[in-house]
Amino acid sequence: MKKKTLIPLAIFIVLLVFLAIGLTRDPSVIPSPLIGKPAPLFTAPHLQSADQKFSPKDMLGKVWLLNTWASWCVACRQEHPILVEFAKTKTIPVVGLNYKDKEADGLKWLARYGDPYDLTVTDKDGRIGIDFGVYGVPESFLIDKNGIIRYKQIGPITNEALSDKIIPLIRELQK
Repeated sequence: MKKKTLIPLAIFIVLLVFLAIGLTRDPSVIPSPLIGKPAPLFTAPHLQSADQKFSPKDMLGKVWLLNTWASWCVACRQEHPILVEFAKTKTIPVVGLNYKDKEADGLKWLARYGDPYDLTVTDKDGRIGIDFGVYGVPESFLIDKNGIIRYKQIGPITNEALSDKIIPLIRELQK
């Protein structure tokens, strides 16, 4: 009889331990299984001219940033001025991935808030985003000269993330 009452108690204690461990973790940190792996290959039309195509293969030999965004994304407005200022430095190419958005809305948004991108491609159905493991926009991926994803920023890029993580990693990757 005692054995039957100890089993649920033991299970409850194990669940409590897992809960306690989970509560100590930062919920904004979601590890990406793509870090250290090749960026997914795709070919997508440019937002400004659909007859032109882009592929990550076009960026081999360069360190570059892929930034997913959308005109309907509130958090994208938060990071956009930071991206505009960063793009002025011409440190690396910045490629925009207009995610699940209408082309006309994306073009209006860039005209209104500024265009930090060297080029922007469209991902109407979200398939490219799925391949990159995008949970929601904005998300950014720092990709090295060999096409390997080296860093993933979930949520808006902040000045702190840019100065403390992204720019130092860019300098290291450019060596």
